[in-house]
Amino acid sequence: MQDWILLLVLLAVMTAAYHLGRRRAVSGVGGPSQVHRLHSLPAYYGLYAALWAGLPALLLLALWTGLQDQLVLMLLQAQLPREMTAGLSEGRLGLLVNDIKNLASGAMVSTEVSPELQAAAAQYARLDRLGRWSMWVAVLALALGCGWIAWGRARPRFKARNQVETMVMAVMVIFSSIAILTTLGIVLSVLFESLRFFSMVSPLEFFFGTLWSPQTALRADQVGASGAFGAVPLFTGTLMVSAIAMLVAVPIGLLSAIYLSEYAPRRLRAVAKPVLEVLAGIPTVVYGFFAALTVAPFIRELGQSVGLDVASESALAAGLVMGVMIIPFVSSLSEDVINAVPQSLRDGSYALGATESETIKRVIIPAALPGIVGGVLLAVSRAIGETMIVVMAAGLAANLTANPLDSVTTVTVQIVTLLTGDQEFDSAKTLAAFALGLTLFAVTLVLNVLALHIVRKYREQYD
Repeated sequence: MQDWILLLVLLAVMTAAYHLGRRRAVSGVGGPSQVHRLHSLPAYYGLYAALWAGLPALLLLALWTGLQDQLVLMLLQAQLPREMTAGLSEGRLGLLVNDIKNLASGAMVSTEVSPELQAAAAQYARLDRLGRWSMWVAVLALALGCGWIAWGRARPRFKARNQVETMVMAVMVIFSSIAILTTLGIVLSVLFESLRFFSMVSPLEFFFGTLWSPQTALRADQVGASGAFGAVPLFTGTLMVSAIAMLVAVPIGLLSAIYLSEYAPRRLRAVAKPVLEVLAGIPTVVYGFFAALTVAPFIRELGQSVGLDVASESALAAGLVMGVMIIPFVSSLSEDVINAVPQSLRDGSYALGATESETIKRVIIPAALPGIVGGVLLAVSRAIGETMIVVMAAGLAANLTANPLDSVTTVTVQIVTLLTGDQEFDSAKTLAAFALGLTLFAVTLVLNVLALHIVRKYREQYD
């Protein structure tokens, strides 16, 4: 049986519990004409019964779904014949279990199908089927039992509204905690792996070294590079591409925001703003294709025509296209901030004899400047974290250069490169990706905190 069918059945149970709880509360006071005698509105009694019928059952369903496969595999491994598992390492045992699962589901296996393997697959299918039927029985029994208890509490003096609000508050706190704990888990996982990396490589070499060549020998008897993990070329490449992008995005985005909010007719604004924001919805891989196939060759041919040596993949091409991608962020945020400036400030400026351009320069922009700066800093964070455009247009070479016509690479590109394919997570080469990720996280966090600080400190409130 499919899990989504069980979800539909739970939804039906919750709907029935709502109607039964509401009806019991109304009938308990003598009918609809006596509803005023209830402590809460009738809908709260129905919501109370529906929440009790649904929330515990959904929680059990989530836990059962997450743990069932592990429990089934544990039972299966305990029942496997000794001759099938004798002498197998942990990795080989995992491969055997994976073959059993694939055979049970009808997928391809990596070994010859023996009678023992066929029997194990049949046993796995039986255990999985038994687990799913048990899940159905347990979830529905819990839903019906909790719904019946809640239905029995639907009495006139029962404080249903208070209970419903408490339950909704608890649900919001749980989901907020999940978001916070997920973020904390990401940070801690990156931090611990970064500490492992810094136990192998000196932080001074990583943050101040000028040579990036993370290739290392995988075995002690293998001839290979010892690796160089100086990340300065990655930091400079990231800053160069981001700076070029912001030189494109900030003027165009800010001027377009001023035009749309102050000069453009209403009909033009209604059309131009959605069209401009379409740029934010284009996948970054499409921007990467555009940069690699159109912008980069154009820059190379233009440079060669004036005698400049331009690399086939350059920081300038990636920065220009990334700037086009970021224009909607700057434009939309700036326009919202400019529109938030009270009309009374504009009217007062006009009353003193100022022109429209003078009002924009001396009244509107200064009043909206904190929000504009905050939006620009958020756009910088977006530029620093971009990957696909740089991969396709700027290259992979870790060059320490200040020439935007050269090929460069960025922190995000190297993270992708280091974690591509099968990797051993006990080598400095792979762990370097976590150190780069932690550095990138710290930089973007500082920029976001700085943006919030600027907005809060210089925000002006008007009556």
